[in-house]
Amino acid sequence: METGTTKMKPIWYFVGLMLAVMGLVVECSGLYRYFSPEHTRTVLANLHPEIWWGAIMIVAGVILLLVNRRATVD
Repeated sequence: METGTTKMKPIWYFVGLMLAVMGLVVECSGLYRYFSPEHTRTVLANLHPEIWWGAIMIVAGVILLLVNRRATVD
């Protein structure tokens, strides 16, 4: 007999967690490149896309985490 049932988190919770962590890695990489620029420059390097995409990934990951923080799958 089963004494207790375990509730699992939905996959979107873990997707949000992974997206937030990867966004943090991209953001740190972008900030590193901002403060110590490389000698080779690309055409749109002045826009700093790593910083923008890292921030977007972090925000999307946090939104997914907050939406699914209390959700459970039977």
